[in-house]
Amino acid sequence: MRNKDFSYNTHPATQLRHLTIRQLRSLAALSARGSVTAASTQLGLTQPAVTQQLRQLQELAGLPLVQRTGEGMLLTAAGQQVLALAERVEAAIADCQGALDLLAGRTGGTVHLGAVSTAKYFVPHAIAAFSRRFPKIEIKLTIGNREEIREAMHGYDLDFAVMGRPPADVSVDVRQLGRNPHVIVARKGHWLEGDAGLNLTDLVHETFLTREPGSGTRTLMEGMFQKSDLEPVIGMEMSSNETIKQAVIAGLGIAFISAHTVAHELAEGRLVVLDVAGLPIVRQWYVIRRSDKILLPPAQAMFDFLGSEGSNFLPDIPGLGER
Repeated sequence: MRNKDFSYNTHPATQLRHLTIRQLRSLAALSARGSVTAASTQLGLTQPAVTQQLRQLQELAGLPLVQRTGEGMLLTAAGQQVLALAERVEAAIADCQGALDLLAGRTGGTVHLGAVSTAKYFVPHAIAAFSRRFPKIEIKLTIGNREEIREAMHGYDLDFAVMGRPPADVSVDVRQLGRNPHVIVARKGHWLEGDAGLNLTDLVHETFLTREPGSGTRTLMEGMFQKSDLEPVIGMEMSSNETIKQAVIAGLGIAFISAHTVAHELAEGRLVVLDVAGLPIVRQWYVIRRSDKILLPPAQAMFDFLGSEGSNFLPDIPGLGER
């Protein structure tokens, strides 16, 4: 059925090479806001002007790009493809502007770095070392859980990200950064402290304090218990490693957590690592970028720096060694 709002050309030969930035931005605004009225407000254009841009773009595509639903104007599958093109174009424009600013001497460049929340215990130290070497480069850091950073990698705002397991649904280039051991910790004086060779069955009556669903640590813990056909007792879910650490120290439960997040508390004797068979579970830290993301020289310099020297900033884990 022909879309009532925007006509389109059914001729099989598309003419997308004639599209304009304004047309792409009109489609992106419509997708973000759900109506022509809201899109026109975002773009600072009149509603007829936005409608005209969308109609012309749809005619060039030769397929319906939008459809009206009870939830507003939504993009069709073809519209989603054109929206992905719009995102790539905007990223290319931003990269070009950055390159021109570098050539003109207006800036030392900007790097947009993402990191999962567990990595915040060492990434700032790596940034500080890089900034001492390249003081004119501005670093913008975004912290989120694994799911949030994975979603951010679908776009082009981040130059690269520090995380564990790379996302499976995005083509990426990967540099290995270092080991990421996961352990079970308890407060100092816990009744299982000092017991050797514990099994997961010895912990089934313990209360676990965990990260929220979507966290890489939570996913890894669930997989560990599923392999043993056991189900842990979950006390509280928390979105902050800091809160989990304080709750464990207060005696509210134990936690499966990256050892890098508790290095200071272990060194100070406020937390202890329980000696559980099969632990630590060692994963890897990676520096990841989209394969089709063109890195300007500042971002490429930091990507290479983290890939070659990033492991130097991983915390030492007292008493853990290489086990």
